[in-house]
Amino acid sequence: MALSQFLRGPRLIATLLGLLFFYLLLQISGSPAIKPTGTLEEMTRDPLLDSAGEPEGILVHKGEAPRINATILSLVRNIELEGMVSSMRDLERTWNKKFNYPWTFFNDVPFTEEFKRRTQAETNAECRYELIPKEHWDVPSWINNDIFQESAKILTEHEVQYADKMSYHKMCRWNSGMFYKHPALKDIRYYWRVEPKVHFFCDVDYDVFRYMQDNDKTYGFVINLYDSPDTIPTLWPETLKFIAAHPEYLREKNATEWLEDSKRRPEHYDRANGYSTCHFWSNFEIADLNFWRSKPYEDYFAHLDRAGGFFYERWGDAPVHSIALGLFEDPSKIHWFRDIGYQHIPYFNCPNSTKCKGCETGLFTDGEKFLYKEDCRPNWFKYVGMG
Repeated sequence: MALSQFLRGPRLIATLLGLLFFYLLLQISGSPAIKPTGTLEEMTRDPLLDSAGEPEGILVHKGEAPRINATILSLVRNIELEGMVSSMRDLERTWNKKFNYPWTFFNDVPFTEEFKRRTQAETNAECRYELIPKEHWDVPSWINNDIFQESAKILTEHEVQYADKMSYHKMCRWNSGMFYKHPALKDIRYYWRVEPKVHFFCDVDYDVFRYMQDNDKTYGFVINLYDSPDTIPTLWPETLKFIAAHPEYLREKNATEWLEDSKRRPEHYDRANGYSTCHFWSNFEIADLNFWRSKPYEDYFAHLDRAGGFFYERWGDAPVHSIALGLFEDPSKIHWFRDIGYQHIPYFNCPNSTKCKGCETGLFTDGEKFLYKEDCRPNWFKYVGMG
């Protein structure tokens, strides 16, 4: 009885706050419509089929300027060594051998000597091996383990993947709001997140970190997906409560149309209580750490953390990061790296470029055809553009 009341509670709260919800919709919708050059009202043809060169703006190539304070970043376990070596080999071949940015590896247990030896052998750049502080990784004191166990059981019955894996919940929370607090990143401004078993297909000849800095970009992505609404039923209601308490954090120009679209996947919108579930797939992200360090994001993460959804549901860092960017950042500062060929099973970003090898142009997935409906790029291109 207590658990069922708990699980119904957020939905009941969302219902009772209906008037607030509509008020916020009016407030958010009242922001200027975002229709910059390059928007697509309807994506009838994948833009990746068009020839892709380097992005517009200021570009710095090998030897033209020194490195800036940036790192390639990976949360990885010792048992994922082979997958990590494979990812490193691809990124070093296509990009980092030209710039030698350091790699920073994070783990909640010490790295083995074999892991250090094998990964350092893949690059001429410095490799840093960092242990995550227990206070950043452990379950917060306010999380009730009995409720977590019962919630995980119910989520598992609804086929929510990894619902019963405490380590997965910890990882999502760390990636959402703890990683940038690590002392090893204190003097770092930009990072490129890389996971084991991913692939990079295209030569990139410019410094992507300098591109972010010199062109005033906050966040870069390649893949834009719908999330499983069963993992995040109270994330948007909690977000609306936060915005009601902090309307000053909402950007005048924002991407709420993308966040609140109900037309392409109405069942997602309904089951996620007003959120489209569109998000940047964060296993690839190139970003400015100062955004996560900002007061709006820090306060937002603290609100979500106290709400308990990282454990009682299965909130991931991808929707959390994406919602924050959609609300608190100008969309012109979010960049689609269309020229970077990338795969994380089962999705691809495959440009039309002579610099790419081993990637079928325009391929979104090599999995089942039904996976094509998970592509949320059409909404991003429609509401924001392809910049």
